Amino acid sequence: MENSATSNEYVRGTLKTIVLNLLAEHDRMYGYEITQEVKDRTGGAIALTFGALYPVLHKLEQEGLLVTESVEVDGRLRKYYSLTQPGNEAARNKTNDLERFLDAVRLLLAPRGLATE
Repeated sequence: MENSATSNEYVRGTLKTIVLNLLAEHDRMYGYEITQEVKDRTGGAIALTFGALYPVLHKLEQEGLLVTESVEVDGRLRKYYSLTQPGNEAARNKTNDLERFLDAVRLLLAPRGLATE
């Protein structure tokens, strides 16, 4: 389906910002919880796969932007992710950068006579 493939392309480019922003809003989250939050908040328009999510989480951890905590839940270990102070700063910066970029894209997509300055 073309729409899904196109959506996935945009998600790949913004996934780090999406994850940082969600973790900034919550004290901590685990992987499945992140995927469900994205699905719920977008009405299913964006569906994160674990194959896309976990490499981003690991990269953010390597960059010192988040930390993990394993907690036993119902006899199984669940890994929670939370932002470090630099992670919170990165979340703000990346979210602001993305909002400015989206504003610029909206200007490019608007009919020429309707674009406002």
